[in-house]
Amino acid sequence: MTTARPLDSEELASTAPERELLEAFIDAYRDVIIAKLRGLSEDDARRSLVPSLTTLIGLVKHAAAVERNWFQHCLGQQPREEITGNSFGDDASWQVGSDETVADVIAEYAAVCDRSRQIAAGFALDDTVPHPRLGRVSLRYIYVHMIRELARHCGQADVLREQIDGTTGD
Repeated sequence: MTTARPLDSEELASTAPERELLEAFIDAYRDVIIAKLRGLSEDDARRSLVPSLTTLIGLVKHAAAVERNWFQHCLGQQPREEITGNSFGDDASWQVGSDETVADVIAEYAAVCDRSRQIAAGFALDDTVPHPRLGRVSLRYIYVHMIRELARHCGQADVLREQIDGTTGD
């Protein structure tokens, strides 16, 4: 008889209510993108393997900026000048200072994600907030958008990590 592997967070939420399901998926992708950095040297985390600004450490730095944009700025309505760190998700958000370590960037991203969870906890999925281009967006939209964004970046991270050391999978 084969022993089945334990269920992961998305599988555990397979019959959960909508919010729990969305939160399980966003947290799973948050975990995956961090996991892609674990075990790499500082140099390997910064290796540029594509013509764009994309590096593994830069992906995590960018993900933190996108979290700040959608949860702190958009959902929480916090002015950008009051947000610590990049909250635009622009080209600058991919840049990592020479004094920042992998551990620093992981800790920054984890703290930003904790803040996102705190802000989101104050809203129902159907609650909406103003958005400069879309008019209004709901927390549901923000969750789905972030899942899409993180899934895309996790795919990029998979390819980069495989190029660096052959590691594949979650």
